[in-house]
Amino acid sequence: MTPSCCYFTNFSYICILILQIMIEVCVDSIQSALTAQSSGAGRVELCSGLTEGGVTPSSALIRLARKKLSIRLHVIIRPRGGDFLYDDDEFEIMKQDVVLCGETGCDGVVTGILRVDGSVDTERCGQLVQIARRYAMSVTFHRAFDRSNDLFRALEDVIAIGCNRILTSGGCNTVGEGAGVIRQLIEKAAGRIIIMPGSGITSDNAEELIKKTGLKELHGTFRKRVASGMQYKNIRLSVQDEEYSHLLTDADAVKNVNHILFNNLNA
Repeated sequence: MTPSCCYFTNFSYICILILQIMIEVCVDSIQSALTAQSSGAGRVELCSGLTEGGVTPSSALIRLARKKLSIRLHVIIRPRGGDFLYDDDEFEIMKQDVVLCGETGCDGVVTGILRVDGSVDTERCGQLVQIARRYAMSVTFHRAFDRSNDLFRALEDVIAIGCNRILTSGGCNTVGEGAGVIRQLIEKAAGRIIIMPGSGITSDNAEELIKKTGLKELHGTFRKRVASGMQYKNIRLSVQDEEYSHLLTDADAVKNVNHILFNNLNA
């Protein structure tokens, strides 16, 4: 595992990378990215449209995040929400977005493409990996993996194309449901690739997940709803709470998971 910067502006925990477990926080704003960093995350996955499962953020957001973050920055390469079957134009966009990330100095990209039958599109994914390698970027195969028709066949395919890690819930809605499969994937991978559990990880279940799977990295959004600063609301329109609030990374949630990791590794 490549060391990353361990200096946190407002938070003095021992760097999780030294302890050999990485916390990756998925964020969709610069505010959340900076909160993740100051709360002890070792890496950020930068997205837009998290309600759609995450799509590629704007070039301006990528550049600003790279400028402000000292921890590792990975960017999702996904041209739209929905499935992971892309046409030629969408694939061209994905290739160009990987180049943009490389030229911006990102540490990695997060992507995944499936064929119509649910198998990994090794040809296209392989091309994205090759582009990323030109810029010495790491590649994560995201939860398209969980939509594949055979997780263990997909594991071998993703290893073969040269990805560094797989983000997975074990083919289930949450890591709690998929913990047994995640354990099997980690054992089957045998150190050839990192299996990073994600989906539904909280401070309430992180300790149990560590014990059940033997994970070395974990992934979560760790978000809370924050009220808008707007004072004026047009009462002639239907006003929804979601319109006057937004989701941001919860610093306490990330710190709590850090405590759990620290306690488990020093038990």
